[in-house]
Amino acid sequence: MMNYKIEVVVGEYMLNNTDEYDDPILYDKENDSYHEDISFLLKWASKIQGPIIDIACGTGRAAIPLAKEGHQLIGIDIHSGMLNEAKKKTANLNLPIEWIEQDCTKFEMDVKSRMIYTVGNSFQHFLTNEAQDGLLSSVYKHLDNKGTFIFGTRFPSAEELLQPSIEEYWRTYTDSESGKKVDVYSISNYDSLSQIQHNTTIRRYKNSNDEIINEKRTNISLRYVFPQEMERMLSTHGFNIMHVYNDWNETPITKDSYQMIYVCEKV
Repeated sequence: MMNYKIEVVVGEYMLNNTDEYDDPILYDKENDSYHEDISFLLKWASKIQGPIIDIACGTGRAAIPLAKEGHQLIGIDIHSGMLNEAKKKTANLNLPIEWIEQDCTKFEMDVKSRMIYTVGNSFQHFLTNEAQDGLLSSVYKHLDNKGTFIFGTRFPSAEELLQPSIEEYWRTYTDSESGKKVDVYSISNYDSLSQIQHNTTIRRYKNSNDEIINEKRTNISLRYVFPQEMERMLSTHGFNIMHVYNDWNETPITKDSYQMIYVCEKV
């Protein structure tokens, strides 16, 4: 029998899997402009009353817009730095949000919700079967009967998984504070035994002469789940899949999809 090792998981993050979140301000610069999931969440939030729970909420990219529309939010994350930034962003806004630092695989609150979600492909941070089971058990425990659980994760297509393990250009953006151009590259290595893709992101900062003046590297590991595997997992944990989409615009899923957006009901 072949033996292989999966690194120890603490909550939703591996011990060495927090690089992308150790700089919350940089995270916001690169991700705050993404809004595709917000209108989708607002559509479902409009159907319910009571608190909504945002798992792996980060700096509140999704929770804050929902709260601004009058919904009561509870944001849960294990990363204190991200939560501190979320608190700073909402300190003077008087929004109905409670920020809680807890392990999302075993969070405990005296609250039942009609809607729980996790976005930003956060489902992929639960790297082992035990971590995934812990997450889904915790969600089930805190959902009302017939409550809704919404999440997205990347589709495990051959193009997504079998990327060459060489440095590849991803995108370029301008840093909002310094005005410097940032070229972003990535390196990916997929381990088919653990279904985990190990990624390195390289950011090269350039001056006005297009010369590299700084470089920042971060690492992150992401678990991929196949559709049939996900269906069995969700059913085992007491969820009925109501919808599966290719994107937040409710496009039907296909074999060439990039994402899997799940809308589940507690049964």
